[in-house]
Amino acid sequence: MNYFRKSIHEMSGYVPGEQPALGTKIIKLNSNENPYPPSPKALNVLREIDGEMLRRYPDPTATSFRLAASEVLGVPSDWIIAGNGSDDLLNLIVRAVGEPGKQVVCPAPTYVLYRTLAEIQEADFVEVPYPDDYQLPVDLLIAAQGAVTFVAAPNSPSGTAISVADLETLAKGLSGLLVIDEAYVDFAEENALELTKKYNNVIVLRTLSKGYSLAGLRLGFGIANPQLLAELNKVKDSYNVDALAYAVAAAAIADRDYKTANAEKIKVSRSQLAVTLKQLNFEVWPSQTNFLLVRPPKGDAERIYQTLKMQRILIRYFKQPRLEDKLRITIGTEEQNQILVNTLREIL
Repeated sequence: MNYFRKSIHEMSGYVPGEQPALGTKIIKLNSNENPYPPSPKALNVLREIDGEMLRRYPDPTATSFRLAASEVLGVPSDWIIAGNGSDDLLNLIVRAVGEPGKQVVCPAPTYVLYRTLAEIQEADFVEVPYPDDYQLPVDLLIAAQGAVTFVAAPNSPSGTAISVADLETLAKGLSGLLVIDEAYVDFAEENALELTKKYNNVIVLRTLSKGYSLAGLRLGFGIANPQLLAELNKVKDSYNVDALAYAVAAAAIADRDYKTANAEKIKVSRSQLAVTLKQLNFEVWPSQTNFLLVRPPKGDAERIYQTLKMQRILIRYFKQPRLEDKLRITIGTEEQNQILVNTLREIL
């Protein structure tokens, strides 16, 4: 007997990257985690947490974090909403907008959670294909006129940049919401934050999982005009961000120098790894993230993924159209990247 809605029973859930137990001897380059530790200032906050914070319910709007983010970003704190990771905010948006007959639109291939969330709400999901060079198909996205349009900028899993000029054209042409998912903005050359001030239908989402090395903390945030955020606040759980998360995150986001230094190291390693993989005859897409999308010389991506896994190196393989011959590789430390390259040489 099935106790759930027909749409839930029939859909496929989102499948995260493998997460081995802590302490497992493995090189983990499959989930785009930052290879460097979080800010020492953030860790100090964690060590000094007052037990009273755990006894009481947390601040429902994560005020201390929003004030710290406001200072860093130069936007008023009432333009910021905090979430249990940016995935929580994606969920809020689709729950608030999506329903049967409403279209959720995105270019593809991209972050597959957009599809999952749309299917949960039984909204009509529309994918607009990216061309081979991953230039944003602005005209086709405008023509689709989604109730909400998601654009990952930079895109995942391609790692490619999305120009702010294209995003602005899109914002002007849409009657629905434009959600710009900037999960990887800390490794990119530009961002779309200014569009939230110019267009009432734009929401920019960010996370502390990537640039700030806090994937395990689950803290993301959105920036948009307060009228738009007021509607999302009606949908969110009363206490969607726990007290530990917003206290640690406030310290982390304030430590900009530490985050930037680590991001710069990753960008240098990204360039070096791209050059080396090209020398091994991999096709490598230009990246402004902390990962690379690559195609092996023979296109035998699944074989290489499985062989690396047997040698305790995890990367990401997507068995889906346009990605089945490609691999996504998170940028690790210099030592991890070198072990990966040496192992790939042996496999090839």
